[in-house]
Amino acid sequence: MAVCVLTAACLYLPFLAELVGRRALVVTVHEWSGILLPVPLLLGLASRALRTDLRRLNRFGPHDRRWLRAALRRRGDRPAGKFNAGQKLYAAWIAGAVLVMAATGLLMWFTHLAPLVWRTGATFVHDWLALAVVVVIAGHVWKAYADPESRRGMRTGSVDAGWAAREHPLWEHEDKAR
Repeated sequence: MAVCVLTAACLYLPFLAELVGRRALVVTVHEWSGILLPVPLLLGLASRALRTDLRRLNRFGPHDRRWLRAALRRRGDRPAGKFNAGQKLYAAWIAGAVLVMAATGLLMWFTHLAPLVWRTGATFVHDWLALAVVVVIAGHVWKAYADPESRRGMRTGSVDAGWAAREHPLWEHEDKAR
């Protein structure tokens, strides 16, 4: 994803394009990094832990609705399992965005697949969705930057038990139910 975002920036921002040069190479790297974007996830499906996490991300329960209401009202009581409702929405949105970006990117790359009006629409959707992806990723990074323990969890795969009990009180119950 980072390669896609960085190469897109080099293609759209003139000052970066001048620094990098070799536009044809940047385009090729951008196209292939977009095509290969799902590969790590597909390879990861061999992992039982990843499949378990994907099931958790795909399940919305009553506690997730309570979490969202509390977050929108900026209240403290936000019940969450391993993933809170915001993380679940982010994962679903990014998954959908990747699919749409891949589809529109393919229409722009293989110009013989569709008429000009479709390619024009694909370019419009691709460009604006790319901007939205950058904004959402920046928000995600900003949110993660604010919580050192969650950053440690993303980096190492483990978090402090006290932090988990405080921030994700239903997590322990999820693990016992498995």
